[in-house]
Amino acid sequence: MNDTLSSKSEPALLQAPNGTLSPPPTPALHGNPIESIESHGEFINGTEGITNGAGRPSYNMTPASPSPSPSPSPVPRPSVTFADSPDPEFASVRRQDSHPIPAYGLHEQDPGASHSRATPKIRAYTDEKEEPAFPRISKPVELLRLSYDVVVIGSGYGGGIAASRMARTGKSVCLLERGRERWPGEYPSGTFDATKELHCSGTLAPGFLNGKAVEGGDPTGMYHMIFGRGQNAVVCNGLGGTSLMNANVFMEADKKTLAMKAWPPQIRENVEVLDKYYKKVEDVLEPEAYPDDWPTLPKLEMLKKQATHLGLEQNFHKVRQTTRFRNGPNSCGVEMMPSALTGQDCTGVNDGSKTTTLVTYLADAWNWGAELFCECEVRYIEKAKAPQTGYLIYFAWHGRNRGLFKANLHGDLMWVHAKEAVFLGAGAIASTEILLRSKAMGLEMSSMVGQNMSGNGDILAFGYNTDETVNGVGRPVPSPYKPIGPTITGVIDCRDQKNPLDGFVLEEGAIPHALAHVLQAMLDFLPGSTPPENETLAQRTQAALARYGSRFLGPYFKNGAVERTQVYLIMSHDSNQAMLTLKDDKPVLEFLGVARSHHVKHLNGLLARATAAVGGTLVQNPFYSLLGQQVTVHPIGGACMARDNTAATGVVNHVGEVFTGNEDETHDGLVVTDASVIPTALGANPFATISALAERSVEHYANTHGLTISDKENGILDLFGEPAHPAKRHHPHRGRERENLMEEQDSISVANQVIRAADGVKASGMGFTEVMSGFVHNDKNLREDNKATYELAYRTAKSLCESARFFLSVQAFNTRDMVHHAQHRGMLTGTFVCPAILGSPFMVQRGEFNLFILNHKAPGTRNLTYDFEMKGVNGRRLHFHGYKVVDSSVALAPMQFWRSTSTLYVTISEHVKGGIKDLDDEDAWRLGEVVAKGIMHIQPADFFSEIMTMTPTGSNLLKKVASAASFLTYFTRKSMSLFLGPLTPLQYPSPTYNGYVNNTLPDQSIAVYASDGVCTRMHIWEPTHYPNGDPTEVKNLFMVPGAAVDHQIFALPTIPFNAVNYFTRAGYRVFVTVHRIGQLMVAENMWTTYDARLDLKACLEYIRKAYDKKKIYTIAHCMGSVAFSSGLLDGTIPADWILGITCSQVFMNPVWGPTNMAKVMAGPVPMNKLYTKVAGTWFSCSTSRDDSIVQQLLNQVLRLYPQARREMCNNAACHRCSLVFGRCWNHSNLNEATHRQIDRFFGGVNMRLLELLMKQGYEGHVMNNKFEPLTTKENIMRLSGVPIMLFVGRDNAVLSPEATERTYETLCDVFGGAGVDGGDYKRKVVPGYGHLDPWMGRNAWKDIYPFVREEVDRVVRGESYRFQEPDDKYTRMIHDGDLLY
Repeated sequence: MNDTLSSKSEPALLQAPNGTLSPPPTPALHGNPIESIESHGEFINGTEGITNGAGRPSYNMTPASPSPSPSPSPVPRPSVTFADSPDPEFASVRRQDSHPIPAYGLHEQDPGASHSRATPKIRAYTDEKEEPAFPRISKPVELLRLSYDVVVIGSGYGGGIAASRMARTGKSVCLLERGRERWPGEYPSGTFDATKELHCSGTLAPGFLNGKAVEGGDPTGMYHMIFGRGQNAVVCNGLGGTSLMNANVFMEADKKTLAMKAWPPQIRENVEVLDKYYKKVEDVLEPEAYPDDWPTLPKLEMLKKQATHLGLEQNFHKVRQTTRFRNGPNSCGVEMMPSALTGQDCTGVNDGSKTTTLVTYLADAWNWGAELFCECEVRYIEKAKAPQTGYLIYFAWHGRNRGLFKANLHGDLMWVHAKEAVFLGAGAIASTEILLRSKAMGLEMSSMVGQNMSGNGDILAFGYNTDETVNGVGRPVPSPYKPIGPTITGVIDCRDQKNPLDGFVLEEGAIPHALAHVLQAMLDFLPGSTPPENETLAQRTQAALARYGSRFLGPYFKNGAVERTQVYLIMSHDSNQAMLTLKDDKPVLEFLGVARSHHVKHLNGLLARATAAVGGTLVQNPFYSLLGQQVTVHPIGGACMARDNTAATGVVNHVGEVFTGNEDETHDGLVVTDASVIPTALGANPFATISALAERSVEHYANTHGLTISDKENGILDLFGEPAHPAKRHHPHRGRERENLMEEQDSISVANQVIRAADGVKASGMGFTEVMSGFVHNDKNLREDNKATYELAYRTAKSLCESARFFLSVQAFNTRDMVHHAQHRGMLTGTFVCPAILGSPFMVQRGEFNLFILNHKAPGTRNLTYDFEMKGVNGRRLHFHGYKVVDSSVALAPMQFWRSTSTLYVTISEHVKGGIKDLDDEDAWRLGEVVAKGIMHIQPADFFSEIMTMTPTGSNLLKKVASAASFLTYFTRKSMSLFLGPLTPLQYPSPTYNGYVNNTLPDQSIAVYASDGVCTRMHIWEPTHYPNGDPTEVKNLFMVPGAAVDHQIFALPTIPFNAVNYFTRAGYRVFVTVHRIGQLMVAENMWTTYDARLDLKACLEYIRKAYDKKKIYTIAHCMGSVAFSSGLLDGTIPADWILGITCSQVFMNPVWGPTNMAKVMAGPVPMNKLYTKVAGTWFSCSTSRDDSIVQQLLNQVLRLYPQARREMCNNAACHRCSLVFGRCWNHSNLNEATHRQIDRFFGGVNMRLLELLMKQGYEGHVMNNKFEPLTTKENIMRLSGVPIMLFVGRDNAVLSPEATERTYETLCDVFGGAGVDGGDYKRKVVPGYGHLDPWMGRNAWKDIYPFVREEVDRVVRGESYRFQEPDDKYTRMIHDGDLLY
């Protein structure tokens, strides 16, 4: 092939599923002379410098055969003459934009060759990566915007025209289609595939029976059988509507029919008014008759013979049809193929030759920026609520297996806002149903809606087992020597009657391959057939042999009865008295009394004569034979044009605008553009008239609203590329609306990137749909994020019947990313309903779902989170945040696991600009003001439906299986790691730091030497703020940590706001000692709490010497508090050095909690002595995988350490801390970083200290190293005048709350002055906290620190002092919600 006709210059071919490229037919076969082709410049897809939508250069061509007239919009292709070729070999060239490609194999250039299954367009030959087999011009519903200028309902002729023309005005257009997107090559051909695409609904009412409602099959299936009383209807669902399965016949309505009184005066008094619109439709769809130089079709020849026998030969002619008989791009720039003559029109033509709306109007709309969405069943329309204008279109989205939730599919509807106009083009039955439901929902409308429907006088019958071969059964790949032809190629047109109601057309047809194998039995055994008369024995014998031949050798036996069967299709006039109503919200179609019996009898007699002329048996269609009903494929009416332009006689005016019900007043921008507006049967194939009326209506809307429909021509469309004319989005002037639009665009861009990235690597995905319901209370005061608040809101909402429900689909477009990314994301789409919240129902678009993400705020916890912005029908925007908590409480507890994974804690807050821009910010939801809180649950029945909706996606079965396996493996692994938590591998200390968000380094660190020469350390932090801005107001604060820990419990780096931060910003200079029983090497030297008192005295001496000799306030925790009390009680530390004390958990009366007391009392040998014998005198709270055998064995044994289920974990260091001290915290109060690295904050304990601790806790008072009590009355008197506040966590598992209670009672008894009346002694029990989490807890900054500071301020600065929050980063963090856990 010439280099100039390589990948850049060749137009795209059609690609069969097996990957072969199908060339066009030879020009000679199709009336085009064979020409040589010359390159002239660089060409892209067959045209010079052309991309999608770009104007073509000016070409000239002398065609060899007539070509269609140019179209104003879209414009047909011009042609070119290459007159200046430098190569004489190609000097004389005439060509079209698309050039012939040499054949690649036998018959591939002929009708019926192997190109009968194809895609309409692929890119030209390249060495690049393989392209997808079929284009997709529709978008996932995940990319739906919440508002468009124009919404079009349906994608047939009326919907396609409206979408194309409105897109060409520059308006943003959304099209909603109930069916799925399929391209030639994807339509079913076999019986099994076709059956899967069958959807049945309506009322099955044979004869006189009342009928029974039926509903079955896939509601988005391509073939929709609607049962009715008296007549049934067949329509098509799919992107392209009924154009995908009609017989393509382009036939204008006759003038006498248009002049009937049923039409509005603008049409009946000017019957030529539609002529220019017929011409516009012709220019786009390019109808033509079956070419004379193509193969002879037996069924066409038989119809011609029958016409002659009936004396109607002058009425016979070939129909014009929208079947292509030549290759090349169509008027809209989509590459097409010539017909393979398969006869498969009624189930979808797979050869790429059918000029449907998909390859014309819809492709053009896509190229001009319209956004198309499939599997969207529109239910009703309502006026938009203020302050919005326009209409809200409510629809049921059938994607993601949402139909399995039958109770929710049509109850929890999604919606889209049409700011300016809605065009209904869903077909006569669907549009009428939508209008009926809209009227029932409050949209004012004429009472005529649903009336005056018609089946267009359709009659289907068969001339069975004739004397001649008909070849009228379709084949997916017919022999080029025995083509079937298009379904309809000829007509006996008898519409020119004195009474137009007597007019009709009789056309031959073809049975699709999907029905071929049931046709024999149907025709043989249906009652009411009319056999030929006066047959001879030979003729009867021949007929019997033909029948048996088809029975045993199949429907394609060349001499069989089926191959000799003629199909009759009649369109005539009925009485237009059918009606559609709603019963239990379901449409009921009634055609009772619509047939004109004398006319039907006449037509049946005509068919009998025509059949007898060819020796066949007349057989009625099975619906008529068995049920006494006809079947129509052309339902019309239901929203008819008014004959007097008022709502009294119709639903719409002469241009399809819907009446409000008040005289001639119409709803502005509510226009019907499909067959439902036609007020009478046409007696002909109706799609040409439907299209012409739609063109007229859309043009009228554009003219009256000052819009210009562009007539700029398209280039050859690359349907795998991008549209040439993205929709122009008009940015509103108001700031809030503009911000909302920009945020929506950002979210769409992100979602689009996710989808494209997955498509780019051909990733497999996973999706499911979920319904949760519960109660949500509308109260702005519910700010706390804790279980108690949610339960309170739930109870309140339940008592007020404030129910809530969401219906959400989760889709991960790349399962690998979902499984391996830290956030484990899926995309949320659906609805949220809560009548108590103004704006309900809310649309959810592009939300975020996180599956078992690590909860960094709670150790050993994984959450399932739901985060999404949602928009209400009134335009209100809110944020939804919900999370399921799966923690250690589910360990070995199936029912608790179910409760955890089925309970969602919900917070609804006001929308905050840019609040969710950072997808990794798990706390962004906290920025908005709370609107409501509550709890939602999954009901068991909904859970089973959810399981059924789980569906993998992928390009082939293997990838789908791999995707499902990957997802389920991840889900199972995470679930079991929590459910079997105590049995999972231990979590050992990490060698690297992680989660250090607040490194609070001291300003000074000094070595302190006690009186016995032991060196310890003290860290100093200077204040970050001065009270009232006065540096002289700085006060000193001494803080004492407990045993085995150091200063980090107060300066914890893993929480954003620790105790040192808190007190330094309150104007205190903070001193924290690390004493000899803390996290120091010297702690191994058998020191005790009594010895540590010397370190505390040394620190106080240093403070008094280095700063001032004023009394200092002290905060002491646990065994640090015990050591401090020892020093005060025995006089080592003078009490007059101390201004006051806050004692955390204990002071001078340690009393072990139940578990620790059991350890002390267990066994004949004390645990400390037993451990000394086995492992030595030092117990470390840290460990590793390389630890000694004894320690590793101990680590495994500690799995069995008795804990409440909610406190279980698999952290080895945490287990070891619990063994030696008891459980030091409520796990729920720590964050993951603290718990994961707990070994960094704990050292260990020597056995001598442990022995003393055991005795002190058992006896209930502090002791010296000789185990002598220090709580004598004389010693206690040393505490006189020192204010003391004690606090303890209610859930303390180390020390009993009795420890502080004894001290408090002792102090009050000895000195008086209880805290209730403002005395020196106070005691506080803190609910929800344990032992060490009051200092290390993630929420200690708001639950603990404030009341401690208040006491310190009271004692240090006086009763009248009031702390003023400084304007610093912590204030901003609190305001922004960064500290709310």
